[in-house]
Amino acid sequence: MDFNGKKVLVFGSGISGVAAGQLLLSQGAQVILYDGNASLDGAMLRAELLEGAEGRFSLSEDKNELAGRVRVILGAFPEEELDSLALVVVSPGVPLDLPVVKQMYRMQIPVWGEIELAYVYGQGDVLAITGTNGKTTTTALLGEIMKNYRESVYVVGNIGNPYACVASETKPESVIVAEMSSFQLESIHTFCPVVSAVLNITPDHLNRHHTMEAYIEAKKNILRSQTAEHTCVLNYEDQVTRGFGENTQARVLYFSSRRKLERGIYLEGGRIIYRDQEPVLICRTDELQLLGIHNYENVMAAAAMAAAYGVPMEIIQKTVKKFKGVEHRIEFVAETGGVAYYNDSKATNPDAAIRGVQAMNRPTLLIGGGYDKNSDYEDWIRAFGGKVKKLVLLGATAEKIASTAHRLGFEDTILVDTFEEAVKTCMRFALPGDAVLLSPACASWGMFKNYEERGDKFKELVRQFGSH
Repeated sequence: MDFNGKKVLVFGSGISGVAAGQLLLSQGAQVILYDGNASLDGAMLRAELLEGAEGRFSLSEDKNELAGRVRVILGAFPEEELDSLALVVVSPGVPLDLPVVKQMYRMQIPVWGEIELAYVYGQGDVLAITGTNGKTTTTALLGEIMKNYRESVYVVGNIGNPYACVASETKPESVIVAEMSSFQLESIHTFCPVVSAVLNITPDHLNRHHTMEAYIEAKKNILRSQTAEHTCVLNYEDQVTRGFGENTQARVLYFSSRRKLERGIYLEGGRIIYRDQEPVLICRTDELQLLGIHNYENVMAAAAMAAAYGVPMEIIQKTVKKFKGVEHRIEFVAETGGVAYYNDSKATNPDAAIRGVQAMNRPTLLIGGGYDKNSDYEDWIRAFGGKVKKLVLLGATAEKIASTAHRLGFEDTILVDTFEEAVKTCMRFALPGDAVLLSPACASWGMFKNYEERGDKFKELVRQFGSH
């Protein structure tokens, strides 16, 4: 697609927006970087865009000419700009039901996501993963498997590295392993993974999608362009994802943690087995460095995707046994005074937090609460199953969660005002042999920039207080 000399609006000035703007500059486009936050520093954003484009794409043209192709608009969007736009690239954080975006659709201006833009300009085979939970672990593991198989491998998407940052570097022999959120999948058109996976579907982001049906449809988009030449890996034990397998042209490969499959990958007696024709042992679960059934499912999904792509089984087997997991997902932090501390800050919804609790093998003091995404916390509380000793709550959802817990018969809740107080409270009540788990079931917004910052702060506080 040729956007040389054409005006393109990049909506959103986060890392995805800036990466998209830089890629468009390299293709000769006139770029308008727009953000509705009028308090941002427009000059700094413009400099970031230009410096990144010059540094990454070695643009040989005159710097003044390049600078002349960049504008930054902040605050209310001037609608008169719409008439001259050839394309709009929306960042994942931009809701598609905003009035100005709806106007773009009415005017039939193409609206792409950053993922779509990168896919159009990139080369190589894409292996893409989505689902409510487990995406990052599965993506990171599959990335490691592919790096042990191919030289040119890029791990991109919701995992923190925009696809647009690397699209121009990719080659026909490249493999792109992409973690895809529902926000990113809303705005794809031609994006088509050679192998896709949908790990699970549980309620999440309903403040953005409004209905569960809309959320499911966004996830389902990952399969939309796949044909019989492609493979889709699906969770047989999730009713929604199993249904996806009945409505796709792609070759379907199921994984299951509960039953033996005639074809696919499954957990049986502490062994993960891949079966196409003859069963092949991938590994025993006690050989893995990951805790919990949900992580065994992540291993199955990554192994199935790699096998479907043609990776030799011995590479898959060696890699899954060495893989240590990802930061902020049931991450062991330290053991102090006989108390083990785990950072599960990436559990930003109740279903992910359920998996965190289920992975604990000790009496647990649990830190929860944060930003309200309109989630329901009943299943999370019910999953405590006598394992959680105390629930320490903070943030906007603290009272809502405490009320739910009391209604369900769990009374041992403590409400605190600060994150530091939450950690100190757990340390005060924890006994040798206990665990302290940060698994909030909520997003971090309002207290932290993101879940990574929250997890880093937890680790810092554990090490600080534990050394006294």
